[in-house]
Amino acid sequence: MKQLRWQILVVLLTLSIVGVLLYTQQSSPVAGGIILQEPEQGGVYTEALIGSLGRLNPLLDWNNTADRDVDRLLFSGLVRFDERGMPHADLADSWGVSQDGTIYNFTIRPNAVWHDGTPVTSDDVIFTIEMMKSAGSLYPQDIKDLWGRVEVTRLNDKNLKFTLPEPFVPFLDYLTFGVVPKRLLESVPPDQMANAEFNIKPVGSGPYKFDQLIVENGQIAGVVLTLSDNYYGASPFIEQVVFRYYPTSAAALAAYQQGEVFAVAQVTKDILNEALEEPNLSLYSSRLPQMGFVLLNLNNPEVAFLQDANIRRALMLGLNRPVIINSILQGQAFVSDSPILPGSWAYFDGAEKFEYDPDAAISILKSEGYIIPSTGGDVRAKDGVSLAFTMIHPDDPVHTQIAQAIQSQWMKIGVRVELQPQPYDQLVLTTLASRAFQSALVDLNLSRTPDPDPYPFWHQAEAVGGQNYSGWDNRTASEYLEQARITADYSLRTRLYRNFQVIFAKELPALPLYVPVYSYGVDAQVQGVQIGPLYEPSDRLNTFTRWYLLTRRALGQGTP
Repeated sequence: MKQLRWQILVVLLTLSIVGVLLYTQQSSPVAGGIILQEPEQGGVYTEALIGSLGRLNPLLDWNNTADRDVDRLLFSGLVRFDERGMPHADLADSWGVSQDGTIYNFTIRPNAVWHDGTPVTSDDVIFTIEMMKSAGSLYPQDIKDLWGRVEVTRLNDKNLKFTLPEPFVPFLDYLTFGVVPKRLLESVPPDQMANAEFNIKPVGSGPYKFDQLIVENGQIAGVVLTLSDNYYGASPFIEQVVFRYYPTSAAALAAYQQGEVFAVAQVTKDILNEALEEPNLSLYSSRLPQMGFVLLNLNNPEVAFLQDANIRRALMLGLNRPVIINSILQGQAFVSDSPILPGSWAYFDGAEKFEYDPDAAISILKSEGYIIPSTGGDVRAKDGVSLAFTMIHPDDPVHTQIAQAIQSQWMKIGVRVELQPQPYDQLVLTTLASRAFQSALVDLNLSRTPDPDPYPFWHQAEAVGGQNYSGWDNRTASEYLEQARITADYSLRTRLYRNFQVIFAKELPALPLYVPVYSYGVDAQVQGVQIGPLYEPSDRLNTFTRWYLLTRRALGQGTP
């Protein structure tokens, strides 16, 4: 969503000018048509990345956002996902799925070639998967484990087959990995991959090819990409892309102000106001694949009252989430009411929404028998049991402020919360994993999983040993999740996830808070920019092939 910052007077003046120009074009036909401006190939686009170059190799870029940004334009995967999380062919020309959902047959595009002109083959895909599974790969262990259970079969140079042990529709998420050329890397031992010369002289199959590194004062300051002349897709308009590295967003913004770059890869909260004051810097904000929740432990006997859905509803109504977003997150998030990300094909906008209503929350608590004791105090109690519990939260400043805000808001409805800060790793790997908590403020990270698949967090089978930390045990909701991950019929999956979200809103096993946004700054002279919902920051470049810097005059159809 682009943030508009013009004053009304400027808008009116602009509209007047546009009106005059349109009238002039319509009233001054040239040879039976009107003059149009169309995108023209050419120009040099320069973007400031936050971080430094590590290795331009999809096998090694998992933890380096700056590398993944560059690799997005250099390499291709078998499939790609659009902003709604729907899969589309990329290197693959087509694919088919067996009736039982366990076999996927893929055909690679006949015109898919590497930047040096050699064909992309099934052998390259299989080699990449083997390297992903190796000790030298930086892919997470859960992805390595998944590929360890998938049988990959070469059918011929351009066809291959994946055989799964059981139906699993989100499998397509795992086919976006950047494919690397076997013949250039097969001689490199897996444990030496990090030292391969390929990492600074990559050869991919994407819309741009590697040209050169920019070295200043003995340090790599940037990388230059140029158009690939044998890319299988539509050729981009921008002829050359220069990525330059900066240590912080503030340094990147300073580089923009000095005219060194056209874009700032991430506008963080600390520079947001300054960036908004730049008259020619257009800011684009998009949803991140992350959701803030208060998890409630439904199986902890010390807080048995949390097992009551009405109590959980009262807690939900007692949360003033817009205040948290505006005062603590500086508006860089929006309210969430669902366990599925907004913008996804699976999101159900008709599910119940929860506005801040402390009076309704108090009314529910009273109806459940919780009153303020006559002996004094401001915490509601029932049968001698107070509405009081602890909430663990990450010990960073932002989450601490959010936890304190929640604590204050719930105190207003007669609920007392004691805060317990913890380092994030301890919170997730120890406290949540052992279920040794009463409530927890967490961010669920859904990065690089365009398929929504809420199963890991909310299915009853995941309540012990899995990521269903709340311990929600709802058989009907679990059945919807089971069916949705084994059927390839997206219309049926949409209905199943709609039903799941309706039950979630009724039961509220956890309290959804917010979805953060990512802000990206691009100079106004860069045209055609569109940013959809993100499943990782480099997704902002998904439509880059349609961006342009130059235009040419052309004749459109008109009435003389």
